[in-house]
Amino acid sequence: MSTAQRTPVFSCEDLHVYVDEKEIVKGVSLEIYSGEKHALMGPNGSGKSTLAAALMGHPAYRVEGNILLGGEPIGDLPANERARRGMFLGFQYPVAVPGVSVASFLRAALSARRGKDVPVREFRALMDDAFKVLNMPRSFMARYLNDGFSGGEKKRLEILQMMILKPLFALLDETDSGLDIDALKVVSEGINRAAGSETGVLLVTHYQRILNYIAPDAVHVFMDGRVVRSGGPELALELEERGYDWLEPEAARAAGGAR
Repeated sequence: MSTAQRTPVFSCEDLHVYVDEKEIVKGVSLEIYSGEKHALMGPNGSGKSTLAAALMGHPAYRVEGNILLGGEPIGDLPANERARRGMFLGFQYPVAVPGVSVASFLRAALSARRGKDVPVREFRALMDDAFKVLNMPRSFMARYLNDGFSGGEKKRLEILQMMILKPLFALLDETDSGLDIDALKVVSEGINRAAGSETGVLLVTHYQRILNYIAPDAVHVFMDGRVVRSGGPELALELEERGYDWLEPEAARAAGGAR
């Protein structure tokens, strides 16, 4: 079935995001379908992480425009309800939660996602499979969430959550940040497994290197709060070779046309 006959699993239309009265995101429109992986690339300070947090419902931001998940508007919903409906955010800097074990957290999250308790046997089978894919010891189940974890361990645990929860749409904010090449390969394999054919993915990143392992269907270049160019995987390779400066005239034209 062509995308013209389907509903995007995630879309936003003319999205503007403000911190106090300062506009950070300046009119972004995206459509992502089930099974698609999109990369959002841009320099530091372009507003990528602000966009990610606003899409997930961070209360610090004022948002104008439409956000839809599975065709249903979610712009007025709090972050926990967006998550319950199938939206997942992988944090750039996952936080530690001392006193809450990984197993307890994940079982509670999965039960909330499904709207009912998850049988222990089924939950253990899901965990065993995810731990094998991500090359993590089962002893992590008893550890407190991200407490004392290395940067790579935190990122692997984020992808393990994605594998367990099977979201409709996964928003991954610089998941490759701080990963060495071995961890990057493992995390990328987990993302590919977790995404499958039912989940849409928006991968926010600075660098092309993770796209060596996660083949994107589309690449969007984000500068000064706007998508200034979209293309295929070859666009990421061009950015790796040329950087972002060559697109500054397009960013300037986009800013001028928005006034």
